[in-house]
Amino acid sequence: MDQEILDMAVILTGAAEDRQMLLTALCTAARQRWQARLREGVTVEDCGQAFVCAAAFSAAADFLTGEGGSAAASSFSAGEISVSTSSAADRSACAQALRDTAEELMAPYAQSGSFSFRSVRG
Repeated sequence: MDQEILDMAVILTGAAEDRQMLLTALCTAARQRWQARLREGVTVEDCGQAFVCAAAFSAAADFLTGEGGSAAASSFSAGEISVSTSSAADRSACAQALRDTAEELMAPYAQSGSFSFRSVRG
């Protein structure tokens, strides 16, 4: 599964070979974050390809906006989808879209990543 996540993230980011060590670490971290958010009784296997996609999308988003962002490709395609970024703002918007898609994919399987207080008296 780790290799599947990495392969997809490489396609999404266009990461050069010299940046793939960073991307590998980001993929591992994304997989661990998503595993930690799984609802009680839900396994990775229950999520199917949604888990792989969500982890890859999350890692790609981190790569595009983090340290790896400056070395990321200015354009990439995955299947029939093509994305082109020309600035840090474009990379940030693309990364947010990837994160949003990952959240949508995992919504049936994972706990919300947001935090809120309910019925708290002050």
